Amino acid sequence: MEEDEVWELTVAEFDKHLDSLETRELQKEAARAISTMPADNKSIHKFNKDAHHNSWMWYKAVIKHYVYEYGGMPSEVGPGKDVKFVLDE
Repeated sequence: MEEDEVWELTVAEFDKHLDSLETRELQKEAARAISTMPADNKSIHKFNKDAHHNSWMWYKAVIKHYVYEYGGMPSEVGPGKDVKFVLDE
């Protein structure tokens, strides 16, 4: 994706895009997003209502929140793009 390229997706299209991601990719995107949020229970707990006991849905809820806040995936825009993982595949 080029820096000036903009994608506009409906909610359904974005859900389909998230469904197409591998579990590890969802985990990494969610980790980038979570690392940019305050480290408190309130910040993390708000995603549980969307994903009660389902980690896959929880990752998607975190990513959606980030996208609505910053306008793109955590690995591409906002503070998430600067997150470096200690171990990366």
